[in-house]
Amino acid sequence: MYDVIVVGARVAGASTALLFARNGYRVLLVDRAHFPSDKLSTLYIHQPGVARLAQWGVLDAVKATGCPALDRAIYEVADIRLDGCSIAVFGERAAWAPRRYLLDKILIDAAVAAGVEFREGCSVAGPIFDGDRVAGVEFRSAYGGSTRERATLTVGADGMRSPIAKGVGAGYIHQDPLHTCTYYTYWTGVPAHFELYEAPDRWIGVVPTNDDTTLITGYWPQDMFDRVRADPLAHYLENIRTTAPQLHERITAGGGQRVERLYGTGDQQNFFRQASGPGWALVGDAAHHKDSITAKGINDALFQAELLTQTVGRSLHDPAELAERLARYAMRMRDELIEGYRNTLGIARLEITPERLQLLRAISTSPRLVKRYFSTVSNAISVEELYDDELHAALDSLSPIGGTR
Repeated sequence: MYDVIVVGARVAGASTALLFARNGYRVLLVDRAHFPSDKLSTLYIHQPGVARLAQWGVLDAVKATGCPALDRAIYEVADIRLDGCSIAVFGERAAWAPRRYLLDKILIDAAVAAGVEFREGCSVAGPIFDGDRVAGVEFRSAYGGSTRERATLTVGADGMRSPIAKGVGAGYIHQDPLHTCTYYTYWTGVPAHFELYEAPDRWIGVVPTNDDTTLITGYWPQDMFDRVRADPLAHYLENIRTTAPQLHERITAGGGQRVERLYGTGDQQNFFRQASGPGWALVGDAAHHKDSITAKGINDALFQAELLTQTVGRSLHDPAELAERLARYAMRMRDELIEGYRNTLGIARLEITPERLQLLRAISTSPRLVKRYFSTVSNAISVEELYDDELHAALDSLSPIGGTR
């Protein structure tokens, strides 16, 4: 009998297991993969997520992988260029972008060091029930055969298509259509910062990572997916050439070399699921998923792990109190992430409106406003906080009718 079973051992699951173990609970962490293992990811960890890693004592291990500190961000659209960085969060000014086969293993190792029992190569068949309450999981182990393990709380951290969510009947409480499709790969010989480039119906993201490689990702509207995947490399290179011509020049003139195959997906779902119920909770992509264009997935996963474990606290073995706290977790999780969700879907429409260009043009007039803008990108401040007196004054100065308020 475990206190907590966590299904899924990537960022959300390993972090959740780590924090529950540090709270003194007996935790089992299972995953069907064998680690280290890579996965589709934007890699980027914004400053609030970095601050959590630092507080948990694992940031030094991330730095030791050799990925560079990312303390400069560039965003270009139309004739506008923003060049700056987010404000620091609890002293952490730089973002980091380790490869996932490194980051996930770091978090798993930290969880095991905290006392978590970890079983890899275990394919979960689904939850087991005691009446209407989830009482653990059934899974097929790496050595064959079916095993059942019981726990007071079962946490599904098993991804966008979560078998745990399906098994407990966790429905969608909010869902939107697909917005973009994406392809990416890794390059050497392309020095870069964290860079974003936008053009009508196109987007390019650039993230330096381990081994002096640079992740370059291209986005298109979802309705172009069939066309793009018919010849993804040609569309990918053309997207870079037309959306980020200076980046394209860096690749061609600097001898950039593509060092991995092209990866892609047309299934970037946008939803919030019911995130808790009797004896269970969901974290990470199982609970909430959105388009990767704003690279918020890792940050969201770290936030959810912390929120769930802090909300449950020492109440795991008080059934009535646990039920109330799990409901509170689900409600607060959605309340905290809904703004980022809506902002992401706004960006993922790949529409360059005159209103947004006017806003960005006003922001470009001041290094302070640029810093605050990138602080909204990182979630260090809210969009509402961005609209201070300086920004209103800059917007007023650009308005042809002499005022925007």
